[in-house]
Amino acid sequence: MRTSQFFFTTLKEAPADAEVISQKMMLRAGYIKRAAAGIYTWMPLGLRVLRKVENIVREEMNAAGALELLMPAVQPFELWEESGRGPAYGPELLRFKDRHQRDFVIGPTHEEVITDVVRRDVKSYRQLPIHLYQIQTKFRDEIRPRFGVMRGREFLMKDGYSFHTSFDDLVREYGNMYATYSRIFTRLGLKFRAVAADTGSIGGDGSHEFHVLADSGEDDIAFCPDSDYAANVELAEAVAPASPRAVAGKAMEKIATPGKMACADVAAFLAVDIRNIVKTIAVVSEQEDGGKKFALLLLRADHEMNEIKAGKIGALGTFRFASDSEVQETLGCIPGFIGPVAVDREKVAIFADRTVAAMSDFVCGANEAGFHLSGVNFGRDLPEPEVFDIRNVVAGDPSPDGKGTLEICRGIEVGHIFQLRTKYAKALNCAFLDEQGKSQIMEMGCYGIGVSRIVGAAIEQGNDEKGIILPPAIAPFAVCIVPMGYHKSEAVKAAADQLYAELKQLGIDVVLDDRNERPGVMFADMELIGIPHRVVIGERGLKDGQFEYKGRTDAEATMVAQGEIVGMLQGKLCAA
Repeated sequence: MRTSQFFFTTLKEAPADAEVISQKMMLRAGYIKRAAAGIYTWMPLGLRVLRKVENIVREEMNAAGALELLMPAVQPFELWEESGRGPAYGPELLRFKDRHQRDFVIGPTHEEVITDVVRRDVKSYRQLPIHLYQIQTKFRDEIRPRFGVMRGREFLMKDGYSFHTSFDDLVREYGNMYATYSRIFTRLGLKFRAVAADTGSIGGDGSHEFHVLADSGEDDIAFCPDSDYAANVELAEAVAPASPRAVAGKAMEKIATPGKMACADVAAFLAVDIRNIVKTIAVVSEQEDGGKKFALLLLRADHEMNEIKAGKIGALGTFRFASDSEVQETLGCIPGFIGPVAVDREKVAIFADRTVAAMSDFVCGANEAGFHLSGVNFGRDLPEPEVFDIRNVVAGDPSPDGKGTLEICRGIEVGHIFQLRTKYAKALNCAFLDEQGKSQIMEMGCYGIGVSRIVGAAIEQGNDEKGIILPPAIAPFAVCIVPMGYHKSEAVKAAADQLYAELKQLGIDVVLDDRNERPGVMFADMELIGIPHRVVIGERGLKDGQFEYKGRTDAEATMVAQGEIVGMLQGKLCAA
């Protein structure tokens, strides 16, 4: 490709409303153009990157035995009503009526459509298992689209769905996809981690997320550097303290703490370690009979509550934080001074984190404004609580696999695999006849990759002050030729054209910058758009039979003999 024949649009500055590095870089490099909030046009340069990602995904999915199809972006709403997800999905589901006043949605995902496809044509166990996937545009009406292609409303996604006669066979395919995804992200040249994750609104049992590691990531990942353990912080288990609870050594005492409502302020006022304070969080869960259940969640003051874990307490279920008036009505105290001592257990349920259950002689609210209790102990001053893991892990916590301690890093989710089990198959009556001729509900798996999001994540992981640093596998071009004086020197033009032709004949993805621009402009543009290998051809070097080579991340350029440049580039590309 020659730049003179390409739609090449770079900017010196990113638009003022661009938020994250990838969004700024993609707009400056001419990868994308904003059409509306969260909706982008992929320009020719960006589309080359997107298609390279897509092709790697497709090659690996096909090699893993999945079959590609293409489902409609517009879906009949009646399928969403049949699955029960229509009302539950919320305003992210873009709904509209056609001219006949029939209800449709623009698909954010395709579980309902694919299940409908399979239930129509798959009738026997002999037709299973089957794994169908597509690479297609999705739309989710995000309330606040941001971060460019990282959290847009319209995006390109690979979504695959497998159907099975048994859970054991689903587990087999789940393992196949875990390995396939690992190969995909390795081929893409990304630093990533697969982490155990919550199934969220998709549902099902087992779930793993694949995260590109980047400081700008939205998700916290807990991992053990001494083992393979990794999990989203939402799911990572906070192991109970190994040491048993110490014997009570102090008498419970009521202490005035006027105006000290925050745990840090209480710790400073009482001159105690914040880790010896128990904070009490009041919540309310709505009951099926219309009633409300008031509960207190106890955490060590320096820990954060994990709402997903707390929501899995069977006796609590879905909950919300109690209002000030509800706290006052139930405990007779304003928030900031509430605690678990002398609470009516008939009206109030108490759930303690594992760390709290191992504490003794601790400080907590006295359920009286302006007062706290010190020297509090379970079993003596209040009943033993129900104990659950309800906090986020922190760096230094023991790894759940017992092989070291946890560290925390940031990640960008680019892939997610689920063991859906029978959630959608049962709702849509997707069944088959087994060997005995009995009807059985199919087991399902679901496997997604954010194809367009990968481009943004790769740039978040690879960039510098000059621009984009993409892995060679997905860079828009592998090599750029920058001739100095292409329009002035016949020798430079001839050498550049010859090298360009040789590289093209070898199948190397090369771009020749034949614009009539200053060398500094061409260098800056090639670095901005993220081309891994640059060859500069100038009259001075030609006199000595040399070209100048520089890798995108090399500190200095090196001179290479004209006759050796092709072989050297081939070696570097093969190594990558």
